[in-house]
Amino acid sequence: MDLPMPLAMPGKPSNELRDLLAAVLEAIDLPHPATVGGNEAHDQLLAVRVTHARIALRAVLDDTPGDLGPAWNAAYLRERLAEHPIAGYVTADQAHAALDAGATWSEAVTLPTGGGQ
Repeated sequence: MDLPMPLAMPGKPSNELRDLLAAVLEAIDLPHPATVGGNEAHDQLLAVRVTHARIALRAVLDDTPGDLGPAWNAAYLRERLAEHPIAGYVTADQAHAALDAGATWSEAVTLPTGGGQ
């Protein structure tokens, strides 16, 4: 696949491209669940977020007419990510923080009432 000229140039990527790459990293860099029980929620959330990241990357790489560029695609991706926040499972960091605050393991890995975080 031939890359569009602004993406094919050697050296440091443009700020717009770096912003898109940062948004993609935000999409896929989900915290690990504290327990095996959180894997399903984690994996479902990751799958949805990866789909949106793929759409944003494909739009830039395909260089289709009407594409609004990396900055627009980064903003689009962040809007989609806001619709799918990291929730539905207790993260390892959250569990460790709860333990450090004196919670029991059972308390540390239990979602708050309502299932959200």
